[in-house]
Amino acid sequence: MRLTALALLAATGVHAQERVAFFGLTLLDTSLQSSASGENTAEQERLAQLEEMVAARFVQEGYELVDIEPARKEIDRVVNLAKCYGCDTRIAVQLGADYALVGEVQKVSDLILAINLQLRAAETGEMVKGGVVDIRGNTDESWQRGMRYILKNRFFVEER
Repeated sequence: MRLTALALLAATGVHAQERVAFFGLTLLDTSLQSSASGENTAEQERLAQLEEMVAARFVQEGYELVDIEPARKEIDRVVNLAKCYGCDTRIAVQLGADYALVGEVQKVSDLILAINLQLRAAETGEMVKGGVVDIRGNTDESWQRGMRYILKNRFFVEER
C-alpha cells in the first residue's frame, strides 16, 4: 500500500495540486541594433522556445498550468506582465491559480542579454522563487543555456 502511494506521488509530481498561470516572457529590447534594423524574427522564435521550455519543465515537475485565455483581453492591455505592479497576480487569482509565473529577456545588445523568471504567490504577490542570469551572445544556445540555468539552480534545485 505504501509503495502504491509513493508511486502515485512520483507519477503526479510533488506539486500536483498547485496551479500556475504562466503569462509567458516579454522581450525588452533596448539595443541600438534593433532600433536601426527592426524586429528580429529569430529572437521571437527564441522567446517562444524558452516559453515552451519553461512550461514543459513546470508540467514535468507536477504543476498544473491554467488556461490564461479567459483573461486574454486584460493580459493584452499590459505591455510587460513582469512589471505591472501586481496585475499578474490579480489575473492569476481570477483564473484560479495559486501562482503567477512571468519573465523577460532584456536585450542590451547582440552580445549582452539578461533573462529573468519570477514565480509569485497569487494571493499575496510574494515572490516564491526567482532567478536572473546574464548571458553573452544572441543565439539559440545561449538563450536556452541561460533558462536551463535558472530552472535548474533557482527553481528546481537538484540535490547533490
